[in-house]
Amino acid sequence: MGRCSTIILAFLFICGSAISAPSQAPVKPRISSTLFVSNSGGWKPLQKGIEFRKLALERSEPSHSIDLKLIRFDPQWIAPRILRSAQFQLKGADVKTLAERSRALATINANYFDTDGRPLAFLKTGGQANNPRVSKSALYTGVFGVKDQRPFISHRDDFMPEHADEAAQAGPLLLLRGSAHAVTGVPMRASRRALVGIDRDQKLIIAVTDNLIGGLHWAELQEIFSAPRWQIQTPDLLSLDGGGSAQLYLKAGKFEEFIPGTSEVPVAIGFFMKGQ
Repeated sequence: MGRCSTIILAFLFICGSAISAPSQAPVKPRISSTLFVSNSGGWKPLQKGIEFRKLALERSEPSHSIDLKLIRFDPQWIAPRILRSAQFQLKGADVKTLAERSRALATINANYFDTDGRPLAFLKTGGQANNPRVSKSALYTGVFGVKDQRPFISHRDDFMPEHADEAAQAGPLLLLRGSAHAVTGVPMRASRRALVGIDRDQKLIIAVTDNLIGGLHWAELQEIFSAPRWQIQTPDLLSLDGGGSAQLYLKAGKFEEFIPGTSEVPVAIGFFMKGQ
């Protein structure tokens, strides 16, 4: 065999090997050792002042998927208000019912409560303290409040009830002024979550995990809501009541999203067009 033929055969072998070699699947962005992002989605404008986004996640151990659904509100057009089911002569309700009764564009469950629907920590609605006690429980480390239609999140030790028109104590507080807040004295297992945060542009973000099994860890939430690559970045982030209470509703134009919980709730945060 001539030298030219040998070179041609070698070239064909190399090309054939390259073609037959199995292609590697793209590496999925990692949030933690067992949690990956399968689709980071993007913010979708729905109407003036409201955007929606879905972050699709995958857990490897045990194997299951989780959708983190988020809504972002521009405070120039949208104002939050804390709603109680008692306002509508109800002991409790799902957040869709509370949205329909109050005419809110969106609603998310809020604070923790006992079996009789009484708040377990500080709650102030309509200028009146429904529970005036700021709890020192390891779980209730944060407060979501509203002053002059502007939302804020603070540590419970820095919270002054008289400086809030409305407020609900919840927790744990996950991010404060851009830093991860230590979570101690509460269960560290992955679970279904409901969250409220304020981003660097002072836009308000709410989120709920939409999944039948599993959920997210506190550290994973701190990563998702603080790392620049996920393009959410809420310097202040507070966990609301999770588990069966976690639920969210949104109706903006023709778009409607409802993530039901497994239990009714006595308190929710509603979001309204300003002037409504």
